[in-house]
Amino acid sequence: MSWVLWFTGLPGCGKTTIAKEVKARLEDRGIEVKVLELDEIRQVITPEPTYTEQEREVVYASLAYMAKLLSEAGTDVIVDATANRRRYRDLARELIPNFEEVYVKAALSTCIERERGRKAVYSPKGIYEKAGGEEANVPGVNVAYEKPICPGIVVDAEEQNPDQNAEMIVNWILETFEES
Repeated sequence: MSWVLWFTGLPGCGKTTIAKEVKARLEDRGIEVKVLELDEIRQVITPEPTYTEQEREVVYASLAYMAKLLSEAGTDVIVDATANRRRYRDLARELIPNFEEVYVKAALSTCIERERGRKAVYSPKGIYEKAGGEEANVPGVNVAYEKPICPGIVVDAEEQNPDQNAEMIVNWILETFEES
């Protein structure tokens, strides 16, 4: 049975880097996986994002539904998206039988520093610098980020490097999903 993992954490914590490394390691083991990177998908759904609560509701519901459809088709999925409200991730949990959260934990100060030098292709640039603006909606700064209550696995993106975190997640995936 296919599975869906939702990588969540503050912007700049390392979700995308770790997700890509997990995908590569799984594919080296012959396990195909699709990564749904929200920042890439957002360019189609909301090419000029406003990051309002209403927009986030639609975007995250769309993302959860995409993951559900891929899972139903037998594809293992990694969702790479902050999803700052638990209800966004809870919707995915309701829709997808084999669903788990991966919490990529890092302090806000670390995320701010990493975001300054981030070279990701799709993610918006300078989000923390813009957080002081009147209409800014940055999770962890002026919009709440609700940590997972009971994630399947927590990785510490400050204490361990992306390779170590990816290896930990892959081992957990193999124990949790692939051998059952």
